[in-house]
Amino acid sequence: MASPVLTDKAFERATDESEPGWAAPAVAVTGQAPPTAATPATRVMTANGTFARAFVLFLVVLTGGAFGWQQVDVTSGNQIDLPGWSFVVLIGAFAIAMVCAFVPKSSPFLAPVYALLEGAFLGIISKAFELRWDGIVLQAVLATVAVFFVTLILYVTGVVKVTRKFAMVVIGATVGILVMYLATFVLTLFGADLTFWNEPTPLGIGITVVIAIVAALNLFLDFEFIRRASLAGAPKYMEWYGAFGLMVTLVWLYLEILRLLSLLRQ
Repeated sequence: MASPVLTDKAFERATDESEPGWAAPAVAVTGQAPPTAATPATRVMTANGTFARAFVLFLVVLTGGAFGWQQVDVTSGNQIDLPGWSFVVLIGAFAIAMVCAFVPKSSPFLAPVYALLEGAFLGIISKAFELRWDGIVLQAVLATVAVFFVTLILYVTGVVKVTRKFAMVVIGATVGILVMYLATFVLTLFGADLTFWNEPTPLGIGITVVIAIVAALNLFLDFEFIRRASLAGAPKYMEWYGAFGLMVTLVWLYLEILRLLSLLRQ
């Protein structure tokens, strides 16, 4: 699933919801002492705080994933038995993600809930893949972590610069992929067979590679959002919002890498 969370619209939305003067330059007022570390005015978003909260969400995802992993069994007929509430958890995670995306102030409370539910679903899906292709989950996790750190290093060192043109291209590709997801889902309900991009063919593998690349490029947009919001002095709760958006992208990237590895295994 694409990550439409950390966008310019979200940046503007947070501006509208914050206290007066957010994102404005600090101006000394005659007769008033400048804010100290103990005053609420200094409770602003930082990049380090955002990544710290992202790590917390990562631990929550692992906790939910461990629970979901244990719920998958193999029947006597060697069939994979998924729990009946799997898609309930997925729908719940999606609903919470939508609320969190459009109401940034709710992120300190809803982001951990999203991480727990999404983690449970990922645990279920990962166990199903692992039962069919031994070792595939570890490969997908390591690949996801590697992509995260490589993109972070490329961004921090300035090798990749997030220009407006770069952002528009990535956003356009992401929207296109989202439209393809939705169209495939709707047309499948009417009996159309659109599984060609999920088949282990050169076309299917190529499409999956492109989607995984776009997911990785979204990480650069996430890093840029976190940097801009931190420099602008965004409210402290935006650390949770930035961490939430980053987690959405990483979940999408992990699922695409998992799917790609499964196609290659086939």
